[in-house]
Amino acid sequence: MTVNSWDLSLQRAVRSSWEATRFNWYLGFTAFGGPPVHFKIFRDKFVVKLRWIDEQLALCGPASTKMLYCINLIHGGLLAAILAFLIWSLPGALGMFGLSIGVSNIQDTLPRAVYALLSGLNAATVGIIALAAVELSGKAVTDQLTRILVFLAATAGMLYNALWYFPVLMVLSGCAAVVHDYRWLHRPVRNVKSLWVRLGGASPEPGRVVGEGGSVPGEHDVPPSEDPEPRAIPQEYRLEFSWKVGTAIITAFFLTFIVIMVLRGVLRSPPMLFKLFANLYLAGTIIFGGGPVVIPLLREYVVAEGWVSPRDFLIGLAITQAFPGPNFNFAVFLGSLAAINSGYSSVAGAILGFLGIFLPGIILVHGTMGVWSALRSRPWVKSGLRGVNAGAVGLIYAAVYRIWQVGYIDEGFQSGKSLGDDPWWVVVTATAYVGGRHFGVPAALAIVLGAVLGLVRYGVVSAQN
Repeated sequence: MTVNSWDLSLQRAVRSSWEATRFNWYLGFTAFGGPPVHFKIFRDKFVVKLRWIDEQLALCGPASTKMLYCINLIHGGLLAAILAFLIWSLPGALGMFGLSIGVSNIQDTLPRAVYALLSGLNAATVGIIALAAVELSGKAVTDQLTRILVFLAATAGMLYNALWYFPVLMVLSGCAAVVHDYRWLHRPVRNVKSLWVRLGGASPEPGRVVGEGGSVPGEHDVPPSEDPEPRAIPQEYRLEFSWKVGTAIITAFFLTFIVIMVLRGVLRSPPMLFKLFANLYLAGTIIFGGGPVVIPLLREYVVAEGWVSPRDFLIGLAITQAFPGPNFNFAVFLGSLAAINSGYSSVAGAILGFLGIFLPGIILVHGTMGVWSALRSRPWVKSGLRGVNAGAVGLIYAAVYRIWQVGYIDEGFQSGKSLGDDPWWVVVTATAYVGGRHFGVPAALAIVLGAVLGLVRYGVVSAQN
């Protein structure tokens, strides 16, 4: 490589690092509301305003951290992506680490005012996420099919919950869009309609003449576009990944994953810190759907192990929902607290929690980007993404319901209760939603207002008693 080439590479690295810092530095401090809200923030900023990427590329990852990493990886390269990831995640991670130190030193019983404040934070967060779901629906719903997919994914996500369930719903949504766009079922359905009309002696709808084969003259479904969508990325910023390299990265990752899981199961008395890392590494690998999905899994892998008490878990959960940045920083809180309770260094536990929950997604991003670059231009992939996007928005509505069901915490609760158990929390949620929807109240201000309203409720109830 010549001196000029080195100079150009250095200049580009400096420029991309500066852009990553300039446009990402405040997100880790201001992006409240979890992945559903983060997706909207990223789209408005990087797709609409900065035009770093196009709509298709904005769908690279299922969680907000991976999405931000992909955006900066595509636009500025590996160094910019790592820098953006650290800028995004470290503020919240440091905050959750400090919280774990504080929680480890509090008494067994907290003042009820604290529980009221935390419940207010949760209620306001639900309102913010509900608003994000409604606004994202406006983008995802483009026709009757996507409207139906949003509805079905939301209802299905409310009725059942399992680790494998959410990715299956997303895949089914994508398959439904492909089947619809390629009209694989249109002719059989029209034939059945035509047969029904003939056997039943009923007349077709006025103005609609059923022709041979059940078709209606003039009725044609628009096939999926063969032309690729316009890319907003300048040519010099396009980062192409080989599908072979991507496949190799994915294979290598799962080999290391298998080794860690085998050691976790084979060792009779594995060190606590290794078991903590293995549990969180497993959680970070199998989670699909971001923060709302990780909560019950982390409870199973940390609280059920006896490392963290149910009360401390609920305290961390409430504050995590109100923190800016990725919800996965909850693993930093749990890792640090688990290490403290087991007699180990809080710093070691926090670092292992951070690496365990984030590393799988970051590594797999590089593999999936390679496979994605080979598939993204195919028409059936575009159709599938339309359905996957609609299904993902539906699951955001399901996440609203799930957080709603555990948002109310009080003295003596071993698990969160529904915010609907007290009308006050319904009012707080509605206030956050209406404030953001119709009056432009920022998410951070809505969170603070929720905490204040929680304290107001405590004051009123205390005065009555």
